[in-house]
Amino acid sequence: MFIMPYDAPPWRPPSEAYSVLLRVTQGCPWNKCAFCGMYKGIKFQVKKLEEIRRDLRAAAQLYGQEASTLFIGDSDSLVAKVDFLVEVLGVIQKHFPSLKRITSYTRGRTLAKRNIEDLRRLREAGLTRLHVGLETGDPLLLEYIQKGLTPREIIEGSSKAIEAGFQLSLYVLLGIGGEDRWEDHARGTVRVLNAVSPHFIRLRTFIPIPGTLMYKRIQEGEFKPASPLTVLKETRLILENLACSSLFLSDHVSNYAYVEGKLPQDKNEMLEELDGFIGEVESSPTLLKSLEERHREIHL
Repeated sequence: MFIMPYDAPPWRPPSEAYSVLLRVTQGCPWNKCAFCGMYKGIKFQVKKLEEIRRDLRAAAQLYGQEASTLFIGDSDSLVAKVDFLVEVLGVIQKHFPSLKRITSYTRGRTLAKRNIEDLRRLREAGLTRLHVGLETGDPLLLEYIQKGLTPREIIEGSSKAIEAGFQLSLYVLLGIGGEDRWEDHARGTVRVLNAVSPHFIRLRTFIPIPGTLMYKRIQEGEFKPASPLTVLKETRLILENLACSSLFLSDHVSNYAYVEGKLPQDKNEMLEELDGFIGEVESSPTLLKSLEERHREIHL
């Protein structure tokens, strides 16, 4: 059977590996983060409903109507008008009546600007989970990496999302403080996470991407990347000080250590695992070098 090609999102979270992929927006409405090279050269736009209907027909052929999860891209679909998104969610469920989860990327500032009534409408229309890049809770670092929001806005937007009934994933970018601000990064991040208590805390480790501002800063000697050992100590400092009820997930190839569990009950076990690995890295120059080499190769 011939399957029509369609315009799927170019990126999605690892947790959406088996989800139907649907592009509702193209690009990123902010697109200024100093560390990110994902949407450079893509002009932001909200797709027309007829284009989305066409893509859903093709996706139904590809995935089958029994698909259970669907991911909406690109980077911040919640900037679109609420009435439009509610209509899109209705069309999605007509094509995929068996869906148990519909998720989307969005920004903390977008959530902060939305009123709670609009967020509840989206939740009631079938959107269930939101993926949001926290990166760091340190206000100086947020400004340095040009994230375009403050810790207060992250907390406000995230709290609204949870109150509206969404499952919330917050992403932490390990290593983004470099060797100089890793403790500030960790402690600021803990303050935000404890204030929000998201359903999921997902770890990513900063990888310098050629063409980005952070890559240029490294080349010019302005920013000193954190070593694997520093990133591991930073991870431990974050985990040690978390006082929230969240799933703590190291679900990305960029991370040096695989540590996962439910907070608070699994915290001590995760800390023991981290301490064991940190001890191995500290005592083995060969292991440290292999971690550095593997990390360098990820973006190649």
